[in-house]
Amino acid sequence: MQENRVKRILKEGGLALGTYTGGIADPQIVEIIGHAGFDAAFIDMEHTSFTLKDVQMMVMAAERVGVTPIVRTPGFDPALILRLLDMGAQGIQVPHCDSALLARQAVKAVRYPPEGERGMAGASRAADFGKIPLTRHMSLSNREITLAVMIEDLAGVEAIDAIAQTPGIDIIAVGPSALSSWTGFVVLCCYSRLFETFDRVKRAIEKGGVARLALPLNHSAFPRNAKELKALGVGYANVAPSPELRLLRSLSNEVREARAQLG
Repeated sequence: MQENRVKRILKEGGLALGTYTGGIADPQIVEIIGHAGFDAAFIDMEHTSFTLKDVQMMVMAAERVGVTPIVRTPGFDPALILRLLDMGAQGIQVPHCDSALLARQAVKAVRYPPEGERGMAGASRAADFGKIPLTRHMSLSNREITLAVMIEDLAGVEAIDAIAQTPGIDIIAVGPSALSSWTGFVVLCCYSRLFETFDRVKRAIEKGGVARLALPLNHSAFPRNAKELKALGVGYANVAPSPELRLLRSLSNEVREARAQLG
């Protein structure tokens, strides 16, 4: 198992930058992300049609270019998490964490004993098919795997103090879009309440002393650049937009310029 680049940056107090693979089921997207200089490739199984085979190929591509593959699961499913970890995923992100109980269950699913209850498979791909002794593989996994949970609704905000004190969690990610839609903060007059909610989560994380905060870079609901995010104590940020939108914008600009030249 290679060093988890994101986890190293988190421990050093820096800001790790990832970006989305979008819904394009091709490992070359991950390779491009790595060659571009990002620290992580964010592989989303919640809002895409990715199969486990798609994800495995993306994980292998991430290893080739030295970036951390972080997989967001469709929901909390310990069986799916186990399969993702055994194939070599270095990061798991669980959406809609709305209680300390769910946070603890996520830790149990991701960590080997004594920190958790992850099942053992000594010949898994993550253990180099058995080349790494089981006890060493378990120790490396507990040290290198990144676990992130997402706060996306009011229940998660209300439980944030307990969630932020859960040992084994590395990242607490706030979903501005989801939180805005759940709370009605999307209305301009309520943006101050949304910012207050972010601040509440931030203070709980600082008090808990367990995890680092994650927020997206230059999100429309919370527009902050990298310097501003780092000053807020953010440890991980996904850079938008998705590759599909980047490609669409680029192609649209090219065809618009060409048509303008034609008069």
